[in-house]
Amino acid sequence: MIQLLTWIMAAGALLGGLDRMLGNRFGLGKPFEEGFQMLGPVALSMAGIICLAPILSGTLGHLIVPVYHALHQDPAMFGSILAIDMGGYQMALGLADDPLVGRYAGILAGSILGCTVSFTIPTSMGLFHGEDRENFAKGLLYGLIALPFAQVLGALLCGISLLPALYLNLPVLLLSLFLIFALSCYPDRTLRGFSIFAAFLKILTTLGLAVGAFQYISGITLIPAMTPLEDAMKIICGICITLLGSLPVAEILKRVLRRPMARIGQRMGIGEEGVMGFLLFYLNATPGLVSVPQMNRRGQILNGAFAVASASCLTAHFAFTMQSEPALAMPLLLTKLFGGILGAAIAYAATSHAASRSRHP
Repeated sequence: MIQLLTWIMAAGALLGGLDRMLGNRFGLGKPFEEGFQMLGPVALSMAGIICLAPILSGTLGHLIVPVYHALHQDPAMFGSILAIDMGGYQMALGLADDPLVGRYAGILAGSILGCTVSFTIPTSMGLFHGEDRENFAKGLLYGLIALPFAQVLGALLCGISLLPALYLNLPVLLLSLFLIFALSCYPDRTLRGFSIFAAFLKILTTLGLAVGAFQYISGITLIPAMTPLEDAMKIICGICITLLGSLPVAEILKRVLRRPMARIGQRMGIGEEGVMGFLLFYLNATPGLVSVPQMNRRGQILNGAFAVASASCLTAHFAFTMQSEPALAMPLLLTKLFGGILGAAIAYAATSHAASRSRHP
């Protein structure tokens, strides 16, 4: 199956390149270009933290590892608080006692919990206002309920047996409960906390990038344990090459599925915009977030729930996994899809009474 996905992405790159030569006649040349243009933004958000990953793992290891060992937990799970493409993978591997748990925490858990904590919550809560923010935040709460179930499934698909999978994700369950409480009772304070966390990550990333660039250009080593910037850029270039194929394939999927998804949206009471939001979030979180204000109330709630586990699966996270851990690409796709559907299903059930009441005033 992984080989099939690889060929599909390769074919997407060829089709996108050919269409670009034809002047974007079929609308596939533009996403092909966008995949290459992602090199700069991806490098800005990832390169520095990849360079600093050995330092962070070593420093945090002295503090985190004894705590996790006292709880009979693998310290790799601490790395999952960062997104897969924001240093979570490198940190999880650096802290891991068991390499299998390190790969699981860095790829599967990092793509769900890490992405939610370091991107989806701070970005969405800062982007939306008024009812849009209230509705999407309510959806996030439903998605957080589904999050531990998705991560347990991911652990099983990675080859971790059931009882260890449940125990590994006990801190995730506690963190999810804490986030549900914080977002429900203290939304503004929680937002400020996430904003501070996001700003701290930006400072770290910029520091790593600046020092890595200085060392590369000057040949002078300021921090010996850092990953060389050229090694970080090799990872990033591989991700963007994969995006050259995945973005045209995503565009084809959007066109093929538009009509059936519109019918599904009508039956679910979330409209075409709401059901297309699912696809957009599964492809890439940014266009998904941009589409939220066009949705009705129920669509916003369901998309918030879906985004917790599923955001950015088919482009950024899939591309990163194909570059770093190809064997986990299929577990990634299945786990994030399951978590998104479960979160949306919980939100759908929770809003059914309100939807019925609005149809029958």
